[in-house]
Amino acid sequence: MTQASALYRGGVMHQRLRPRAHRLNYRVFWMLLDMAEIDELDRRLRLFSRNRFNLLSFHDRDYGDGSDVALRAQIVAFLKRAGVDIGEGPVRLLTMPRVLGYVFNPISLYYCHQIDGRLAAMVYEVTSTFGVRHAYVIPVPETDGAAGLIRQGAAKALYVSPFMEMQMDYVFRGHAPGDRLDMSIDGVDADGILINAAMFGDRSSLDDRTLWSAVLAFPLMTLKVVAAIHWEALKLWLKGVRLTRQPPPARDPVTIQRRARESHLAR
Repeated sequence: MTQASALYRGGVMHQRLRPRAHRLNYRVFWMLLDMAEIDELDRRLRLFSRNRFNLLSFHDRDYGDGSDVALRAQIVAFLKRAGVDIGEGPVRLLTMPRVLGYVFNPISLYYCHQIDGRLAAMVYEVTSTFGVRHAYVIPVPETDGAAGLIRQGAAKALYVSPFMEMQMDYVFRGHAPGDRLDMSIDGVDADGILINAAMFGDRSSLDDRTLWSAVLAFPLMTLKVVAAIHWEALKLWLKGVRLTRQPPPARDPVTIQRRARESHLAR
């Protein structure tokens, strides 16, 4: 049986358009983990473990509500609230693993498929540097899901940056990962697109050789992600971009949409 889990090596791009232009590019790698395969990967790979320290590791408490409830069960419960039933269909998580026990994922993506392989829904799990996590659960229309196409939108519900107001919408565009990974995220306010972010990468098999190669190419990657976030924040502040006030977190840490949001921006 072909393994669905994979490694993606590529990068992230962020571009702010106003009131001061600012752009950054960083090289990173992600693991695409089919939740049904994680334990087998733990047994087979020397450099990767589940819920144990290793060079690279996946810890369930880093995701969802951080409880002992199985992560797949949490995602399936979210989907049911959105009116989506995937049965025994696969849930695949694109995320950065812990590197030497440390991780910070600004965003992790759950690709939720029907048993026939059609993409049925997306869960965008966003974590702020303030330690707050929020998930956006959005069904994929059947016509789009058959092609693995993602065109979605959601109102911003988590304060992720002191340089952005809360009155924004997100627009997501991309495809279910194949040979290539692609996902773009626009942040849109009353004046149009304020920021644009993109994730991109090329697929590799998931084995000890490719994992070791990725670690050598991106040493201490997850620590560098946090350092880069604060470095770029300092540069924005020096450019004169004003700070905003952090509001209380949303009462519900999950935004549920019962159907793909109708928006000309998401088409």
